[in-house]
Amino acid sequence: MRVLHRYLLREMGQTFLACFIVLLLISATGVLVDLLGRIARGKVPASLLLSQFGLRTVDALPMLIPLALFIGLLLSISRLYRDNEMAVLRAAGMGLSGLLRPALWLIGTLSVLVAAVSLWLAPEASAVSKQMIDSANRSLLVAGLEPGRFVELPGRHSVVYIGAMNNDGSRFGHLFVHSDRDERVDVVTAEKGELYTEAAGEERYLRLENGFRVEGIPGQNDFKVMRFARNDIRVPDIEPSEGSRSERKLPTRALLADQGAGSLAELHWRLAAPIACLLLGLLAVPLARSPPRAARYGGLMVALLVYLIYLNTLIIGRAQLAEGALPESAGLWWVHAPVLVLALVLLRRGERMPRVRKSASSKPASSA
Repeated sequence: MRVLHRYLLREMGQTFLACFIVLLLISATGVLVDLLGRIARGKVPASLLLSQFGLRTVDALPMLIPLALFIGLLLSISRLYRDNEMAVLRAAGMGLSGLLRPALWLIGTLSVLVAAVSLWLAPEASAVSKQMIDSANRSLLVAGLEPGRFVELPGRHSVVYIGAMNNDGSRFGHLFVHSDRDERVDVVTAEKGELYTEAAGEERYLRLENGFRVEGIPGQNDFKVMRFARNDIRVPDIEPSEGSRSERKLPTRALLADQGAGSLAELHWRLAAPIACLLLGLLAVPLARSPPRAARYGGLMVALLVYLIYLNTLIIGRAQLAEGALPESAGLWWVHAPVLVLALVLLRRGERMPRVRKSASSKPASSA
């Protein structure tokens, strides 16, 4: 690689890295806020915060990297035009094709990386995330109930104390539960019990055995005392299953073997990430062209509009494909094809040298 190409590649790579870090921080903030909200509602155990944060961030990478590459190429190449460096490069005989060569190194490397993340790493992270939450919902330890400690149940206005627990966190002994409901106090004690999930898998209960329940309003004498052999207390719901989106957690080889519409839509969606990375990278090179005195971010707004149209069309196509409204042979190729044609047309036009217009003063003077 020539020295000039290394310089251009370094400029593009540094700008891409800066854009990726900014987008990653924005995305990570959104993921963290969503996780904290789910933990506050008792949907996700607090002990899984860091692991779920990392896994969900990995799941967002296939969409972050193409956008960071697109914006990074737009900013780095438009700076070359704005600072008249492209004028110097053109004077040295380097056209748009010469600028495309170092860009292809970055585009190709990131497309391969996005393909690996989208086809293998992101589905694996999504599956591991679900397995950890399912395991936590079956274990008192991971759910935050520890022996010898008072624990508040989120969203239930209840405090639980467990005196003893087995190693896997499935059964417990000597339980105490204090609840406040409409100024009434509800106190439950039990000799032993366990945590179980109903058949549908969406609700969890504490099964209490051999205990007492006292209920009433403090300051009044109408307390009710009940002794029971078994009493079930509902704890916060687990995360609902995603139903039609369950294909997200399947490995790619399983999607290839499945002939369902949902699996086909998920497969094309995973393939769309590296394809979009390649097409957006090619499209950014001609879209970044700007005159030296043009508005600094005028072309960037147009380019982002093209990106939003492309992304939303992919999302709509995925939904239509999953519902069977589109033929399987069409897939999402009909979305990628116009972007590829647009990129090739703009690259071809950008390679042409502008024609010099002859002014009227340059015409030879007529003889008298």
